[in-house]
Amino acid sequence: MILGAVAAAIKEEIASLSVDDRAPGMTALALSLARSVDSSAKNPAAKAVAARELRAVMKELRAMAPIEEEGDAVDDIARQREKRREEARRRRSG
Repeated sequence: MILGAVAAAIKEEIASLSVDDRAPGMTALALSLARSVDSSAKNPAAKAVAARELRAVMKELRAMAPIEEEGDAVDDIARQREKRREEARRRRSG
């Protein structure tokens, strides 16, 4: 099956969220809605409804996604702080 731009992007995002096994029905619904958005070019009202519902489903799927162990802003700040402290220790020791 060839996916449109929205469906392809949603499929990629769902894969990156790692929620397929947690909510298979919701992921299927999201993909179905994304295909509806892609295919309803001639009916702007239907496209708007599908897009609104897709946003709601994706919001729920994002909330279900497991929290990543590292890579958030707090981890970045902690790494930067440790790097500055290490540089200061090296300067003091010679």
